[in-house]
Amino acid sequence: MPKENTMNWDVVKGNWKQLKGKFREEWGKVTDDEFEQIAGNKDQLVGKLQEKYGWTRDEAAANADAWANRHYVA
Repeated sequence: MPKENTMNWDVVKGNWKQLKGKFREEWGKVTDDEFEQIAGNKDQLVGKLQEKYGWTRDEAAANADAWANRHYVA
C-alpha cells in the first residue's frame, strides 16, 4: 500500500466517528452496526463493500482508498 494511503487510513481510523455521515452518504447499504464494527479498519471495510456491493477485492479497495483520499482530515 502506498505511504499516502496508509497515512490517510490512519487519519480515517482516528476520525472514524466524525466521518460517519460522509460514510453513510457514500455507502448507505452498510448498516450502523456494521459501521461500528469496521471502526476505520480498511480490510474490514473492503470486505464489507465486497459483500454489500458485489465488487471484487480490488474494486472495493480502490473505492475505499478514493473515499479516504476525498475525506482526508489532517
